[in-house]
Amino acid sequence: MLFSGRPGIAGDCTALCPLDLSGDGLGRDPNHAVASVRSGGSTVPRLSVVVPVYNEADNVVPLMREIVAALRDADLAPFEILFVDDGSTDATALRLIAATREVPEVRVIRHRVNAGQSAAVHTGVRVARGDIVVTLDGDGQNDPADIPRLVAHLNTSAAAPAPGLVAGVRVQRQDSAFKRLSSRVANRVRRWLLGDAARDSGCGIKAFRRDRFLSLPAFDHMHRFLPALFRRAGLHVVEVPVHHRPRRAGTSKYGLWNRLWVGIVDLIGVAWLMRRPVDVDFREVDPAAGDHTEMKT
Repeated sequence: MLFSGRPGIAGDCTALCPLDLSGDGLGRDPNHAVASVRSGGSTVPRLSVVVPVYNEADNVVPLMREIVAALRDADLAPFEILFVDDGSTDATALRLIAATREVPEVRVIRHRVNAGQSAAVHTGVRVARGDIVVTLDGDGQNDPADIPRLVAHLNTSAAAPAPGLVAGVRVQRQDSAFKRLSSRVANRVRRWLLGDAARDSGCGIKAFRRDRFLSLPAFDHMHRFLPALFRRAGLHVVEVPVHHRPRRAGTSKYGLWNRLWVGIVDLIGVAWLMRRPVDVDFREVDPAAGDHTEMKT
């Protein structure tokens, strides 16, 4: 499923509308796929944190407070935090709306229908105002305290070449045995098919520049392949160990089908994409310089 911004595609963010806080407060608008709540001022942020969420009502507010504390302690202001509610059916949207009154840096973007995690990430990056974007999962398992370290790696001037993506690698994963096994299998198959050496492609916490991300091909489940896609674009990828925490509330949205088998099917498509040429040698012809004499007439 593509979500390139064309009308009618799931995850389309072509039009944003103010969220109507009257009635049920869910901001449903039959003419728009996305609704938004903005609570920030006119200051343009230098950092945008994008958090895709789906039915995470009990996690979003504690996570929001942790993100705010981490960014303020690291003096990363001005920043914004974009929660992209991917069509939740619980109280996620209402709790996020209330959170905007507590924290002015929070923005809420809402898909009218559930479009998937990759669509939610892509929507968030598209509407982000910061040049640097950090993504992390909405279940609270990624530690916001790691954000400043990822941003520092992205901004470092000592790295050669400069990183296009800083990807977290989860240390001591706090997941079930099934999740760890399926992730291990998927990583091995991915390395075999893509020749990609990324150690933890599925880790949700990553840092990159907004324009670099938006130059990548957009497709369903792309968030699982960002290291490979950045490398395909000729960009350097840096991996940084990050903390991983147990889920505090709610349930995982991934099972056997959409975690392991769908991931393997996606790999086939990404392997095809990786083999398509992207680099072409070119130069601009200067007629006045006479450098076109070798061209056939």
